Amino acid sequence: MNCYQAKAGELTKQWYVIDATDVVVGRLATQIAPILMGKHRPTYTPHIDTGDFVIVTNVDKVVFTGNKWQQKFYQRYTGHPGGQIDEQAWKLFKRRPERILQLAVQRMMPKNKIGRHMLSKLKLYVGSEHPHQAQGPIPLEAVDGRPVPTGALFVPSAKAAPSKPVSTPAPASEPAPAPTESTAAPESTSGTE
Repeated sequence: MNCYQAKAGELTKQWYVIDATDVVVGRLATQIAPILMGKHRPTYTPHIDTGDFVIVTNVDKVVFTGNKWQQKFYQRYTGHPGGQIDEQAWKLFKRRPERILQLAVQRMMPKNKIGRHMLSKLKLYVGSEHPHQAQGPIPLEAVDGRPVPTGALFVPSAKAAPSKPVSTPAPASEPAPAPTESTAAPESTSGTE
């Protein structure tokens, strides 16, 4: 039985459009990178570019979780001695908003010639308009923004037996309660029990 190997130019390229409004940068990048590489297709071949085009609009509205706007730094180098420049994420975003998402996707791609070719199929635009309407892009839903707490609680028992998680679904109208000291999981002190 032979394995299928795609040939160059054999597959038709699709165009996808994603709205990046209020989407976490890393979650969006993990959705975009497999499409650019072609891993979403059953005909994926590592040495052939089988990926599709991705258009991302509203890249000026992406978000980071936590305090990454102040804590995350991007480095670049001018090529001259002492020319290493460290730039905070919010400063880079203010200067070039599309560069944040481009760097996140670029670091998930292969680091070679074909990876650079795959990255050229990523089209990033500030605002909701793009000039690729003639290609008939298929709209994709972005991976939902921020993680939601699951609502699993750890109930300590009266004995020294290890605690087991008890799943309690939180009502849709109320957020899950924050764990307190009495409901927090006990730390294990040794590997023997």
